[in-house]
Formats: sequence, C-alpha cells, structure tokens
Amino acid sequence: MIECLWGLKTAAIFDVWTIEHVLSGLSIGYLVKKENLRHFQKHHPTVELARKTKVRVDLVAVLFLAYVWETLEHYLEEGLAGQTVALWFQGVEFWPNRFISDPLMLVLGYWLAGRYPRAVWPARGLTGAWLVVHIFVFPDSMYLHHVF
Repeated sequence: MIECLWGLKTAAIFDVWTIEHVLSGLSIGYLVKKENLRHFQKHHPTVELARKTKVRVDLVAVLFLAYVWETLEHYLEEGLAGQTVALWFQGVEFWPNRFISDPLMLVLGYWLAGRYPRAVWPARGLTGAWLVVHIFVFPDSMYLHHVF
C-alpha cells in the first residue's frame, strides 16, 4: 500500500518531486498573489468583493500554471525533446500524481506563501539548487528514489 502513496513517479501518488512542487508553489503562488493584488487594487473599487474574487482568481491562475507544466512535462516524458530527455524523466508519471497531487502541492505552496511570505526567497533558492542538482548532477529524475 505504501508503494502507491510514496515511491517512483510511474506508480505512486507522491514522489521526491513533490517537495519541489511545494517549493515552486511558494514562488509561483507569491507571484500570482502579488500580480493579482496589483490588478484588483487598480480595477475593483469594492474591497470585499475584490478580496473574495481575488482568491478564486489566484487559485485558478496557480492551477492553470500547474496544468500547463504537467502538459509540457508529459510530452517531454514521451520523447518530444528527444530520447535523452525522455530517459532522464524515467517514464510517464502516474495519473493521480500528475493530475491531483502535483497541482495540489502548488496550491499548498500558494497557501504557504500567503501565510509565510518570508519563506518565499528561501524556497526560491532551494528550488534553484534542487533543479541544478537534479538536472545537471544526478543521472535521472528518479535518482533519489533509486538510492534510498
């Protein structure tokens, strides 16, 4: 049962990249909050209506960005950018991971960015380090799961 919850991305709902999705959600969520706040302050004079609408628009924007990435990632896993990239991805992601848990981790990051805005810059640094290590140092995207 635990293999279905945590493990390789091809068979589990959560994988090692779940951590990166939360960190990315902090950064993306903060940017979405900031840009939408600027827009709503400029175009919506009714503060209470703008606040309720803004949260919905923020969530739609975060989910839109999550699903755009998941779509691109699917094509990369299938070999759109060549076999070397497809081999690095180590297979096609399990559908609940792609459609449920990964987008929800970005939403969690969005929520955390609202609660703890001081965590955004450290999250950006960790995301950058994570991507550099996983893309340029490790031989494939599932290297940590193979080692541990």
